Amino acid sequence: MNTQPDSPNLLKNINTLAELRSAALEQHQAGNLGDAKELYRLYLQRAPQDAMFWSNLGALFRSEKKYEVAAACQRRALQLNDNSVSVINNAANALYDVGDAKEALALRRRALKMEPGKAENYATLAKYLRGLGRHAEAEAELNKALRAHPNDPELHIQLSFAELSQGKYPEGFKNFHWRWKGDEISPPEFDFPQWQGEDLNGKTIMIIPEQGFGDTILMARFFKPLKALGCRVKFACKPPLRRLFAQLPGVDVFAEGREALADCDYWAPMMDLPRFLGTTIETVPAPALLSIPEDSIARARHITEPFNKMFKLGVLWSGSLTYRANHKRSFNHSSFLKLVDIPGLQMFSLYKGPLVEEYHADGTSCVIFDAASSDRDFADSAALIGELDLVVTMDSAIAHVAGSLGGPVWDLLHSEAYWLYEPFDDHTPWYPNMRLVRQREAGNWDAVFDQLHCEIRELVKEKLG
Repeated sequence: MNTQPDSPNLLKNINTLAELRSAALEQHQAGNLGDAKELYRLYLQRAPQDAMFWSNLGALFRSEKKYEVAAACQRRALQLNDNSVSVINNAANALYDVGDAKEALALRRRALKMEPGKAENYATLAKYLRGLGRHAEAEAELNKALRAHPNDPELHIQLSFAELSQGKYPEGFKNFHWRWKGDEISPPEFDFPQWQGEDLNGKTIMIIPEQGFGDTILMARFFKPLKALGCRVKFACKPPLRRLFAQLPGVDVFAEGREALADCDYWAPMMDLPRFLGTTIETVPAPALLSIPEDSIARARHITEPFNKMFKLGVLWSGSLTYRANHKRSFNHSSFLKLVDIPGLQMFSLYKGPLVEEYHADGTSCVIFDAASSDRDFADSAALIGELDLVVTMDSAIAHVAGSLGGPVWDLLHSEAYWLYEPFDDHTPWYPNMRLVRQREAGNWDAVFDQLHCEIRELVKEKLG
């Protein structure tokens, strides 16, 4: 084999193409992804017709969240062998990641024909249908699959999302309980039982957060009706929300440390509260009452006061990078630069996280001022939002804070929006003040920002005259 001098250390003791292939697989399986990628590259330059290796390389890139190049590799694999169920499955996953839900769905249907008894294929099929907004069809497919696989957690979880997206809250939250039987999360270990709807009068219940900060803020509205059942409520509140929730109706004790568990009769995760409180789409409680400390208000006013004669717009472009679909719901901060030519408009960044360095490095922070990277917690975020004329954000915890505060907020949604933002097109009963602005084509944020430019220009004109 002509090894060439491009990677001498990696190619040491590798003399044949077969050895190069084996070495790439070995490094991949060992988790040495940098070396594996280099060996994949060297091998595929010499054996470009190996469909399975293109598919393996695509799976590697997908694990690194490099979705575009992962999809490119999977397309090459499909071109070479579109009869391998493994290639088809990997390609479907990668294409769904980059927003091509229609092609991914077609591939998943092919995989189902090849492996009709595999529950995983039905769960993924339903996920893709939901991504296309076909929630009723997804529900039908899942109910059919559950007749053959009644105890498969992922089928129930996907069914819950299909039901919730149609506003079927009693059914959806009941099925969502199956998340504890899946392989992504584990219940906490307490010496007292999980609440299953038993009478709580005179009892003490510990409520634990789950999912992200946004879901915690979303579900905080249920403490008040929970307290009305006659119980004492403890809440294991995470520090970034503690000041924001300082006067949260329905909470008796903010639990800290093991000693807080001493007198508890039950525990419950926040996302189970709508189920046991009998919530329907018509009876969603009002958002939780949030607290904003005086020092946070003073800080926010100091930041915004020089711009009180302008239209003050808060903007956010990304949520947590650890969220698996953040690449779909988020966009580059430079998208908001399309609005800077609107006279009388001043934008303030509400972003706090690792992407702030890039936002500063390219100069964007000179025109969209950094108002949030030094926030201590969500109470500081809430205070700043309270000083703004409008918040425009992607789906994030900040959207939930703004929605709870009751001021104007526009939530920019990608084409596969969270169940919370269904089944209505431009609003949600969970946040009456929130306007939903949707992508009409997967990944096309440009059209969304063209729409924003026209509408925000009119808003600024209306306020400033």
